[in-house]
Amino acid sequence: MLNLLLFGPPGAGKGTQSTKLIERYGLIHLSTGDILRSEITKKSVLGLEAREFIDAGKLVPDKTVIGMIACKLEEQPDARGFIFDGFPRTCEQAIALDKMLREKGTSISLMILLEVEYNELINRLLLRSDREGRTDDSRDIIEQRISLYKRVTEQVAGYYKKKGKLRSVNGAGSIDEIFDRITEIIDHFKEDNI
Repeated sequence: MLNLLLFGPPGAGKGTQSTKLIERYGLIHLSTGDILRSEITKKSVLGLEAREFIDAGKLVPDKTVIGMIACKLEEQPDARGFIFDGFPRTCEQAIALDKMLREKGTSISLMILLEVEYNELINRLLLRSDREGRTDDSRDIIEQRISLYKRVTEQVAGYYKKKGKLRSVNGAGSIDEIFDRITEIIDHFKEDNI
């Protein structure tokens, strides 16, 4: 099973590359945002629990999110693998995810870190904001999001580096050039682990 974490700061191109990787390797996309919305809509036990936190203006606890991810894995017993989107965002979440995956007899195969220079990230996000008409993505907000990533989320890369699972990729260039760099790493990993 191929389980990937596509990682990087806001504007690194994770969404674009995820779509291409899902298609190429037949992976199932696990977006925590999508899972939360789905479980809330279905009014599952975990969805109702999550709704209480959201309605109170609080973050959904890691335990609840991990439970939802576990349910999604169980719904896909024949999956070739998963690509995780938006999770984990902290080392505590990474530890909890690894524990849950171990209990399911699998693990994270690789974390692919898209590295993009700060000014390029700002430019990409400002362009995306203009293109999509997103008034919530002002330069100040974009800089805050990148700063939060640097302070909190980037630590997760260090966690997977210690486990020997981190692979860095130059995230500059065309979509296809970046995709080729990522698939070279994944294909090499698959050859070594057959």
